[in-house]
Amino acid sequence: MLQPDHAVLLLHTMLPTVENEFAITQKILAAVPDDKANYRPDENSMTAFDLAWHIAASETRFLGGLPDGEFTFEPFQKPATMQGIAAFHAEHFDKVLPKLKAMTGEQAAKIVDFRGVFKLPAVAYLTFNNNHVIHHRGQLSTYLRPMGVKVPAIYGESYDSALAKKELQTA
Repeated sequence: MLQPDHAVLLLHTMLPTVENEFAITQKILAAVPDDKANYRPDENSMTAFDLAWHIAASETRFLGGLPDGEFTFEPFQKPATMQGIAAFHAEHFDKVLPKLKAMTGEQAAKIVDFRGVFKLPAVAYLTFNNNHVIHHRGQLSTYLRPMGVKVPAIYGESYDSALAKKELQTA
């Protein structure tokens, strides 16, 4: 059983990573133009819009349930645009981050049930969430170049961000 003092240490160790991953996700969400939102690389793939919404809504749900120690599954109002998805994601993250930072060791160690599939200490869902978001964000980032969109820097420079930097230096 995870002890509260260990759980709060893990919480405060993970939160900078959560914040960094959020910023990267925002760059990818913002890169998808509305006129390309219906792009999908295969008929069995989600559209860019649906994948972006899945990323934003699931992260909002995962992180939002941790301070209260339970997940709710009421549907969110789905935005109509890619900018709306990015704004939804940012608005909810900005609201939950202070609550995550204020969690006690007891809250971080509390076992939280996710649909009867997972029963983990609240703090463990930070890693679960990051892995989930990184996976789907990677999918979405691979949609960008075939859409004719520049790929932003994710972990270090992308080809496109390095080229833009080089063009600025020579201008």
